[in-house]
Amino acid sequence: MDRILLFIPGYNCERQITRVLSQLDHEMLRYISEVIVVNNRSTDHTEQAVLNYVSKVKLPLVLLRNDENYGLGGSHKVAFDYAQSNGFNYIIVLHGDDQGDIHDIMPILKSGEYKLFDCCLGARFMKDSRLKGYSKFRTFGNRVYNILFSISTGRRIFDLGSGLNMYRVDILNSRFYQKFSDNLMFNCYMLLANALMNFNVKFFPISWREDDQVSNVRMFSQAMRTLKIASGYFFSKDKKKYMNSEFRVTMVSEYTAKKINSAE
Repeated sequence: MDRILLFIPGYNCERQITRVLSQLDHEMLRYISEVIVVNNRSTDHTEQAVLNYVSKVKLPLVLLRNDENYGLGGSHKVAFDYAQSNGFNYIIVLHGDDQGDIHDIMPILKSGEYKLFDCCLGARFMKDSRLKGYSKFRTFGNRVYNILFSISTGRRIFDLGSGLNMYRVDILNSRFYQKFSDNLMFNCYMLLANALMNFNVKFFPISWREDDQVSNVRMFSQAMRTLKIASGYFFSKDKKKYMNSEFRVTMVSEYTAKKINSAE
């Protein structure tokens, strides 16, 4: 049976993190071998909320605290390294701000379809996806950028990066992602890598909502950065060389985290 790791990145989401953990019902835990919450140096009580929850509800959960604030992309790198070092076959990413629902990936797990793909990526903007609290303007903007990335990569892209994704761990062994941006742009670079490395990718529809979450996205600046990434790849004469470039603002030699508790 495949060993599947669930990775939950968390930053200042003390109000939402327990709702995310409560999604892990008995049926879901049949497929998940272990859960890690990677606390990216939250300044609120996210960490304590996790500890309080697992003191009452039995979960195979490990809480990690990044040694520095690495950003969302950096937290992915911590989790990817953890998955490789601990012998997991697959890693699921579910953001800790309770915008997504892990049950949207259940059909793929139940059928075993995930075994046919290198990556299964949740998509907010494809047929049968369900959005709540998302403005028409933002939806339109995301669809435009999906088209731009589709042109850039030569592959159909349905989402530049939702909070529910699944990766086969052995495709990560080369750590091709190490120089990718540590901020919210990390998933954009992962999409480019999927195309360059010819990974077999499946997009699947998900539900997505915005209620009491605090957004870290500044729409205009992110839009400009996203456009720069897509155009940089598209116009690059040597795409492999482009993807091997250094995209980080701060160089980190090793992404490390402290284990706060142990899985029961």
